[in-house]
Amino acid sequence: MSHTPGIRQAQKLKTRQALLDAALTLLEEKSLSSLGLREVTRAVGVAPTAFYRHFDGVAALGVALVEEALGSLHGMIGAILADTGNSEERLDRSVVLIARHVAEQPAHFRFIAREQHGGVGPVREAIAAQLRAFTEEVALAIATEPESAGWDRQDLLMLGGLYVDHMVLTASALLDAAGPEDEREVVRTARRRLRLVTLGRAHWLDS
Repeated sequence: MSHTPGIRQAQKLKTRQALLDAALTLLEEKSLSSLGLREVTRAVGVAPTAFYRHFDGVAALGVALVEEALGSLHGMIGAILADTGNSEERLDRSVVLIARHVAEQPAHFRFIAREQHGGVGPVREAIAAQLRAFTEEVALAIATEPESAGWDRQDLLMLGGLYVDHMVLTASALLDAAGPEDEREVVRTARRRLRLVTLGRAHWLDS
């Protein structure tokens, strides 16, 4: 009997993940605003009432998908930015990281790309909050670099935002790539654009 609560919790987590996975599959063909919870529960094989044991509604499920898609990237990008090497090398590694994540989780990134400006307010806000968090993390990391001497917080956030916007654009371009050669071209272009930003950064404080 002592193991029963643990078994129940494991089953609850398994059902919650099944709902997220089913929703993500259904969202390959439609937007979140047109997704019904009965579709999701039918795909999982549970009663509609079971949905509310895990999520308050479809919007809450969408927010959970945002966290699932972007949450794990925080630690990875932070580790790259804190790594040794010059800023250009670290930014190159961040491009490789984004490319790998898009290749491994295309459905998650398609969901983010579609819903970033979609019709479900809480999901839009969740995506914006994640991107703001990324911007803060990047700004904090680049503030420690010698090239950032004399920069104020607003300029650091502006540069961090440029890098994050570039990350989002690169992910979207990779999703639209027609094949491996297109993907390689997206990565090449992403690196060239980052080098252009790096050159501009070096002269930002020039009088």
